[in-house]
Amino acid sequence: MNEHAAVTNPGDETIGRRDLRRRVGWREVGLAFLVALVLYGIGMAAIWSVPDDRSELAGIVQYAVSGLAPLGAFAAVLWFRVRDPRALGLRRVAGRWVLISIGAGIGVILLNILVTIVVITLTGPPSNLQADYQAAASGGALSLIVVIAVGAVLTPIGEEFLFRGVLATALDRYGPWIAVLVSSSVFAAAHGVNYILPVAFVVGVVAVLLLRRTGSVWPGVIVHAINNAYSIIVPAILAAAS
Repeated sequence: MNEHAAVTNPGDETIGRRDLRRRVGWREVGLAFLVALVLYGIGMAAIWSVPDDRSELAGIVQYAVSGLAPLGAFAAVLWFRVRDPRALGLRRVAGRWVLISIGAGIGVILLNILVTIVVITLTGPPSNLQADYQAAASGGALSLIVVIAVGAVLTPIGEEFLFRGVLATALDRYGPWIAVLVSSSVFAAAHGVNYILPVAFVVGVVAVLLLRRTGSVWPGVIVHAINNAYSIIVPAILAAAS
């Protein structure tokens, strides 16, 4: 089997990706995070410009920034440095990995519920860090659809492309433990030191393990999307029922 066939065959998840991964290193990581910081800065300015009485709009804008900033950083790396999307994990996967990813996403939801119960039991109800997100999701059917689109589709794609496609791939040259633990820690820290952190860390670990096994970022996107969809839809249902 030649190298090209090994890389492009979606049923062969473990062979033939080493040369592709070597194209992603610290220069690519530096470019990605530089572009991401600039785009996040522009996004924060957009968020701050939203009137205080439009919390639902602020939530939508925050989700949009969370997806577009890392997606723009990924695009910069792909366009200016790597050129080959396969090196950044843009590869098809076999159907069984879609099912595995859905199961992993459900497992992350269960962990999310467990963490929430533990935090409430030990410290009382946590401060609502996602009030704007929840206001947007509870702003009516159209607002909920938009929030799901940007929060459960766009944001997982952008963040997985950056943190797994670029960062975890670059760290892979130092071994699986470094790739998994460091990239997941950076991803979790990007969500702030709060009760969301452990769930974000586990999402990162699961996504990197799936990336290493399949060579694709899409299984991680599925896990991430399921968790985000839960975090959007359930609070909206509870708010509507109260």
